[in-house]
Amino acid sequence: MRERATFTGGGEFHSELRRRVGDQLTPALIRRGRRLATAKGAFMCVWAVGSWALLVFFVENPWQAAGAVVSLALGTAGVAFCVGHDGNHGAMYAGRRMNHLVGYTFDLIGASSYVWRTKHNIAHHTFTNVDGADADIDQMPFARLAPTQPHRRYHRFQHIYMWLLYGLFTFKVHILSDFKPVFSGKIGRLATMQRPKRFDMTALFAGKVAFWTWAVVVPLFFRPWWTVVLMFVVCSWLLGMILAIVFQLAHAVDEAHFTDMEEIQSGTPPGWAQHQVETTVDFATRNRVLGWYLGGLNFQIEHHLFPKVSHIHYPRILETVRETCAEYGVKHTCQPTFRSALASHGRWLRAMGRGDGPVPSA
Repeated sequence: MRERATFTGGGEFHSELRRRVGDQLTPALIRRGRRLATAKGAFMCVWAVGSWALLVFFVENPWQAAGAVVSLALGTAGVAFCVGHDGNHGAMYAGRRMNHLVGYTFDLIGASSYVWRTKHNIAHHTFTNVDGADADIDQMPFARLAPTQPHRRYHRFQHIYMWLLYGLFTFKVHILSDFKPVFSGKIGRLATMQRPKRFDMTALFAGKVAFWTWAVVVPLFFRPWWTVVLMFVVCSWLLGMILAIVFQLAHAVDEAHFTDMEEIQSGTPPGWAQHQVETTVDFATRNRVLGWYLGGLNFQIEHHLFPKVSHIHYPRILETVRETCAEYGVKHTCQPTFRSALASHGRWLRAMGRGDGPVPSA
């Protein structure tokens, strides 16, 4: 039997948010945002492809190789942040087909866009920080990220070792986590993953083949096998670190609210919009360079409220969202800097590692 967890409708708070933001984002601004997002996406793709070509064909010494590896990791993360993420949310273009097309950049960097659209867009964006439903906070047995998750003795060291394990995120995606939900039909305790159609399954496997081809097979024709393996491992680890940490800073922090399915099912269902704001934290919103590179992922509250709005517009609508939250008594939280957000995540890892909060039996 499928478990269910529901929220109440948007209510007056959400309706007012939508009205005010809708008044801000005129058709002319939306068109301009799409042009800017397209230009940035093209730049990120050129950055990633250029770094790969430099690494495979031109580097002549270890120092050049190290620089190219770092550049490739940063460029690939930029593609994920600014192209694949917006495309798979339907936020980059007006049409579904074009959004899906740019969303396939996820497949090219080794992550199934089909799985992402269910796991992230539906499970995470609907049930943010709900233990048992949001797969993004389910890192057991390695890490305890929610107060209702089981506590193990070794978790008391998670504020140390998880920073290293985050680098394994991409390896997990490339090898395991894209296939498991497709065949099990489950994400967390909610059976939300439907069996993919033939085209979607073909795209999943074709994406994996394409990724391993450019990442490993082609370089083997031009470089010794051991350097290919070394560069692949280092680049994948750096990419995993960048992606995992950026996404953790918005939710696995001590300012965010956590709940579980039992609490939602047993009480009055919360309002969806209020839940999104209170389980999410912005960070470093005044840092224009960081915001540009992250594709607006430091404006996570605005992104969760308006996932189909291009990230180009998040700085513009930030004050509107803040003011509306204040008027309706909804807590809007923002860490002032990237460093303070990192510190908050570190505190949360330490607190959860100590066993703070309700500790169910393991």
